[in-house]
Amino acid sequence: MLLDLDGTRLLTDPVLRPRIGPLVRHGPLPPPHLTAGIDAVLISHLHHDHADLASLRRLGREVPLLIPPGSRGFFARHGFEDATELSPGESRDVGDVTVHAVEADHDGGKRRGAAEVQPIGFLVEGSRSVYFAGDTDLFAGMEGLAPGLDLALLPVWGWGPTLGPGHLDPEGAARAAALLSPRLAVPIHWGTLYPFGLARLRPGRLELPAEEFVACARQLAPQVATRVLSPGESVSLA
Repeated sequence: MLLDLDGTRLLTDPVLRPRIGPLVRHGPLPPPHLTAGIDAVLISHLHHDHADLASLRRLGREVPLLIPPGSRGFFARHGFEDATELSPGESRDVGDVTVHAVEADHDGGKRRGAAEVQPIGFLVEGSRSVYFAGDTDLFAGMEGLAPGLDLALLPVWGWGPTLGPGHLDPEGAARAAALLSPRLAVPIHWGTLYPFGLARLRPGRLELPAEEFVACARQLAPQVATRVLSPGESVSLA
C-alpha cells in the first residue's frame, strides 16, 4: 500500500516486480512514477513477500526503512544503511506524520543474516490515522489500539489456497474491524500473488477473500464502512 498523508509518502511491504520465486503477480505492476519520492518504507516482517530486496533496491538503497526488531543487521548486510528498528511502543517522525510500531501476532520470518525477528504492525498518525497490520492474527491489544482510527488496512488472506497460523481470514479480519472500529476498513493481502499455474485450477482465493470480508464485516462490524480495492486502485479519506 502507498500512503500519502499530509504530504508524506509511505510504502508498506512493497513488491514491485512480476514474481517472487514460485509466486506470480496478478494485476498490474505499479508505474514507476507512483513509487518515486518515497519518504520511508514500512517493513512489517521478513517473509519474502513482505521484505523483497529486489523491490527495495528499485527504490534505492538510500530510502529510509522502518523495520522490525532484530532485522537491522540483515538490511545493513544488503546495503540498506538508513534502517531504523522499531519495537512495539516506539515511534519515529517522518515528514509531518508520526509512525508508531505496534504488536503483531505472526512469524517474523527467517532470513540468513537476521537475528530472531519480532513482527510488527504500524500506526501512522497525522491529520488522519491509518493502521497497517502487516501480517497478524487477532491479539489482545487490538481493541483500543487506536481510538478514533480513520482507516484500517487489514490482511484477509495470503498467497495460496490455504492459510496457516498467524494470519487473518475474512471472518478474523471482520472481527479485527469490530475491535478496532475504524471509520473505514480496506482488505489487503489478497488477489496479488499466487503460485504459478494454480490460478487455473483453484482461482477462488484470488477473487473471494475481499468479498467474504465485506459480508462478514456487515454482520460483525456494522459500524465500519468497507471498501474493496483491486490491485492498482486507490481511495481518499477526504
